[in-house]
Amino acid sequence: MDMKTDGFAKSLVFIPQAVSIALVAAAMSFGGSLFAAEAPSRHGALLGAKDTVMPEWFKESFLDLEEDVAEAEEQGRRVILYFHQAGCPYCNALIEDVFALDEVERSIRADFDVIEINIWGDREVLSLNGKAWTEKAFSASLDVQFTPTLIFLGEKGEVVLRLNGYLPLQEFNIALDFVKERGYEKTTLREFSRSKKTKPDGALDAMISAPFFLSPPYDLTRAEGAKPLAVFFERPSCKRCEDFHRGPIALDETRGLLAGFDVVQIDTESDRLLVTPEGERVQSSKWAKRLNIIYTPTVVLFDAEGKEVIRSEAFFKSFHVQSMLDYVLSDAWVGEPRFQRYISSRADAIRAQGIDVDIWR
Repeated sequence: MDMKTDGFAKSLVFIPQAVSIALVAAAMSFGGSLFAAEAPSRHGALLGAKDTVMPEWFKESFLDLEEDVAEAEEQGRRVILYFHQAGCPYCNALIEDVFALDEVERSIRADFDVIEINIWGDREVLSLNGKAWTEKAFSASLDVQFTPTLIFLGEKGEVVLRLNGYLPLQEFNIALDFVKERGYEKTTLREFSRSKKTKPDGALDAMISAPFFLSPPYDLTRAEGAKPLAVFFERPSCKRCEDFHRGPIALDETRGLLAGFDVVQIDTESDRLLVTPEGERVQSSKWAKRLNIIYTPTVVLFDAEGKEVIRSEAFFKSFHVQSMLDYVLSDAWVGEPRFQRYISSRADAIRAQGIDVDIWR
């Protein structure tokens, strides 16, 4: 396994023009300026990157996925595709803080074969339809925007669950049980999670308020000249939501980026009516189900015309949260569909001004 394959630390020459506009604000928020009279005396450091050694119990695969699925089925097992990249601190957290726990390792190894795929790798992957890809092309074909991404396959290779990003231990265990118990045959992960969770100690009964949230009733259709839209899907008694608001969302840099959006907060368990960006009148809970909201907090970002661009539906720290907001606000997504390439460009441009970037901040 080549742990030196370029990932977060990859330096990209191309920076979309739209990104450069947003980077002015980004650099200023980190205490610098893109228009300094003199070149900075030092290049900013990239902090927070963590390389990870894959568990020895992951399957040694030739990446012929049809063969892998067939072998697993013969043994009464199923396949998990694990997408990662070098230097990814979220991948490191999943491997070292979750997979390394004895009970989690036993639970996974009892029923699954885990196959790792590097989103920047060049090994050949034979997909289930027999088409040959490089790892990076295969990852792009599946629109893998975050690492880690976990795709759980059924006995015939069908996708039964996809996790786009790092889930902490409790949420990961619930997702794992959802697949092990075949919950997907009769319900959604969100409903399954509700049946498993209890109110965390110290969690508030009410939703977290914020001054940037628009007041209901919500008509989310986008008129000409409208701002892009950020929809926070949350719920009462949600400790992760509280941590999100007290952490990344409380920062001035994040608030500055959010000022460029219309921002609303949706209770995933509420029957309150709203009008979606498509113009449909629907209950909040039903819209959340339709959008397959599986984690709270989830933030879905829409462009100024009401098209979903990207969503945060896992645990993310401030640099990634801010980068997602910037990605939409700058329209960088129009020219660069791969978020991971964009975030590398953004980090490189900030560092070029002599400003440190901490991707685990």
